[in-house]
Amino acid sequence: MRAAHVLTPCADDPVGALRVGDLAAPAAPPGWVDVDVRAGALNMHDLWTLRGVGTAPHDGPRVIGSDAAGVAGGRDVIVYPVLPTAPNGRTVPHATLLPDAGHGVLAERIVVPAAHLVPKPAGLSWAEAASLPTAWLTAYRMLFTRAAVAPGRVVLVQGAGGGVATAAISLAVAAGATVMVTSRSPAKRERALALGAAVALDSGARTPELADIVVETVGPATFAHSTRSTRAGGTIVVCGGTSGFTAELDLPRLFAREISVHGATMGTLDEFVALVGFIDTHRLRPTVDSVVDLADIRVQAGRMLAGTGFGKLCVSLT
Repeated sequence: MRAAHVLTPCADDPVGALRVGDLAAPAAPPGWVDVDVRAGALNMHDLWTLRGVGTAPHDGPRVIGSDAAGVAGGRDVIVYPVLPTAPNGRTVPHATLLPDAGHGVLAERIVVPAAHLVPKPAGLSWAEAASLPTAWLTAYRMLFTRAAVAPGRVVLVQGAGGGVATAAISLAVAAGATVMVTSRSPAKRERALALGAAVALDSGARTPELADIVVETVGPATFAHSTRSTRAGGTIVVCGGTSGFTAELDLPRLFAREISVHGATMGTLDEFVALVGFIDTHRLRPTVDSVVDLADIRVQAGRMLAGTGFGKLCVSLT
């Protein structure tokens, strides 16, 4: 089977560490099933894997990827990518991802726990469905679980353009919130407005009103602005740091305004089922930047590294 994999990670050249080639198809352990993958999507987590960050040493090639949609037992499905860790078999949002346990999904055939297959909404393309498991699930948990988004709330999304950011825009608008976004790119600001954002600002610009909820994926480059832009009693939810992992905190503003800061990582299986149902009910279409054949996945990895995409960077395995 064809698979995107890493043999020797490289911190300085993660794209160069990415390989596509034929590997032996995996055998399904008890309770697991085969999935014929039709499409997958890249995430920042894959670039960290290619750099060798946060992964245990291993022998031989390791298939990358957390996002996939395909066919299992004659059903069109989306793969939930978090392995169960609790004694009762339920998943927790910060548990081990499939690729970190040696079960990456950017391959023509994969094996996953049988309970981790969620029916694909008929209205979604394969690439759109493959966009959901990481970015959209994280955005859903940030907004609905951690920040309790509701109609009439004001949401600020920092760094419009990434997978989580574009998902957050669509989800918040569908939930009845007013959405403001920031980006250094005029083109990305225009596209964010087309997704339903009410206001699109240059990074760091003063917002016309303070936000109830700030979706923070950028980190130190925007965190001070996030704090300044949050109303009293508001919430900042952080899921990553594309500009780095150490940010200064404006402590007087945090405690004077009683701002809550929450972290968020992925989501539970129940949240994933709820997300897919929400998307189906509201007829949402995940924003897909582009789709290339698996053989050209380095192109997508390079665009992710450069930050030039808008929405999900996907690959086709059909």
